[in-house]
Amino acid sequence: MSKTLADLLAALPQTAHITGDAAAAITAPIVESDADLKPGGVFVARKGLSVDGHQFIPRAVERGAAAIVGEQPPPNLPVPYVQVENAQEAVGYLAAAWHDFPSRSLTVIGVTGTDGKTTTSTLIHSILQAATGGKAGMISTIAALVGDTALETGLHVTTPSAPQIQALLARMVANGLTHVVLEMTSHGLAQGRLNGVDIDAAVLTNVTHEHLDYHGSFEAYRAAKGRMFEMLSASYRKPRQPKISIINADDANADYFAAFPADRTIRYATRAKADYRATDIIYHPGYTQFVLHVNGKPAGDPVYLPLVGEFNVKNALAAAACAREQGILLETIRKGLLDVTGISGRLERIDEGQDFLAMVDFAHTPNALKNVLQACRPMVGDGGRLIVVFGSAGLRDREKRRLMAETAVQLADFTILTAEDPRTESLDDILQTMAEAASNAGGVEGQDFVRVPDRGEALYRACQMAKQGDVVIACGKGHEQSMAFGTVEYPWDDREALRAALRGEPLRTLPTANGQEKY
Repeated sequence: MSKTLADLLAALPQTAHITGDAAAAITAPIVESDADLKPGGVFVARKGLSVDGHQFIPRAVERGAAAIVGEQPPPNLPVPYVQVENAQEAVGYLAAAWHDFPSRSLTVIGVTGTDGKTTTSTLIHSILQAATGGKAGMISTIAALVGDTALETGLHVTTPSAPQIQALLARMVANGLTHVVLEMTSHGLAQGRLNGVDIDAAVLTNVTHEHLDYHGSFEAYRAAKGRMFEMLSASYRKPRQPKISIINADDANADYFAAFPADRTIRYATRAKADYRATDIIYHPGYTQFVLHVNGKPAGDPVYLPLVGEFNVKNALAAAACAREQGILLETIRKGLLDVTGISGRLERIDEGQDFLAMVDFAHTPNALKNVLQACRPMVGDGGRLIVVFGSAGLRDREKRRLMAETAVQLADFTILTAEDPRTESLDDILQTMAEAASNAGGVEGQDFVRVPDRGEALYRACQMAKQGDVVIACGKGHEQSMAFGTVEYPWDDREALRAALRGEPLRTLPTANGQEKY
């Protein structure tokens, strides 16, 4: 593949000043890291949180860069240099142009929200798989699904980098896929990682307290989510493909997102008035059933969903609304929902032959924790207890620590506060803040909750105290494969740790195990 530098720059919505030959041949992909550069490619130098990419320009030239894009005034280089106002915003458009705008050859569904993004994306993907005969892809927090191939998207990565996204979309097009579901995080949207993606449907799950450490305010966080809806109206218009927004009417911010222009704005809800509603909801231990109403009329027999909790009914409604507005038949929607028997790290059951229920969930926000604990309550047997193990991340939204601790002591019978990616913060300080909040909410330390810094030991203690009829749930890590202490990512999987605990031996791989190190 070969393009000229001018071909790529034509995709930029911002002004670009070129020093050198605009007709220079580009024969390799766009990259943000000089380590990923192939001879003939373009290196985009942008300022990161801790490193300025401009310092790597000489190394990129040595490695064969055909052109450099950056924000600083033109340096003296032997290759063309393009100065832009915001290099971070430019990367996605350049990568999309290099790959011939792959999203324009796909029906693209974007999903955003504080909670439920991965589950909703998975449900939509399952329905699309049923409708297209397996020609739907997905890029989510857990993995990228390209046909029959699953590719991991990283340890703590949510939305992949812009070059990665465009390369994955191009691979989907090359493999004959027709649809893709793309999970869009607030970080990914705010950082322009989704730039250059032309979307056809925008799905909102909810917006609650999260990531204020990064965005600074709730309004800024909400506005980052709103970028997906701005992208919807600004995207390339495909033949016979309307632009559709699908919004949770039960969410307090529904009107904010409904104000963004779209060909059709659809609302779903379990409580508020909406185009798609669920009534007659019955929660069973391992599945949920409900009657789907479309535009005020029941749509046939009950829908069966192999997931539990009202929040998953909302996720299913979002998926059903999205699919039906794409012209997919209700029977296909029912089949697609029924095919999703479980989602990695989302209320995932761990069975080692114990006589109580043990699960792992990704819930790491106050709202998600509340939803999960409410969903688990009906699973508790007669005389049983709901035991929750969780922590709160360092260098992240500090207010969550208090809110999650309050939620736990109010909704669980026993809470174990433990480590969850303390990073460079003091784990003891984090746990102290959470313990104080739990006490202020009426909990008694030693009776209603305890602090156990090592997560492996915390899960072990939860399993040791559990009896028949109890439910033990580990929240916060879900599918993730590492935990950050200091600046190091240590291998960690809550599911493996819970299995070890159920077998009677705590997993001792973190720095907190055996008093190895104190944070």
